[in-house]
Amino acid sequence: MEGAQRRQLGASAEERACAYLLRQGVQIVQRNYRVRAGEIDIVARDAGCLVFVEVRMRSAAGHGSAAASVDARKRARLLRAARHYLMRLGDAELRCRFDVIAIDAGALRWLRDAFGAAD
Repeated sequence: MEGAQRRQLGASAEERACAYLLRQGVQIVQRNYRVRAGEIDIVARDAGCLVFVEVRMRSAAGHGSAAASVDARKRARLLRAARHYLMRLGDAELRCRFDVIAIDAGALRWLRDAFGAAD
């Protein structure tokens, strides 16, 4: 798959994830927060909690599940980007969590609190 097609599929998956989260009453704060350390697909607020959301999609099971693709290396990059985001806000005490929206062969799953800062 070419880069442009991959980016388009990724953007489509993120659009679907945002629409789903909005229907669940979650407020989208920012999308595609990028820093040198990494990227956060969606930053949201859910019941007083700041939520960093990673969106992963797999069209077929041949390469494992979408959720399983959030490996230790990816989690570390997300954590670094989240720390940067929190430092920029100036509120290190803000309650936050890391969620994953996994889309496998079209089926969407919202994995709340998928991993923590200690993982």
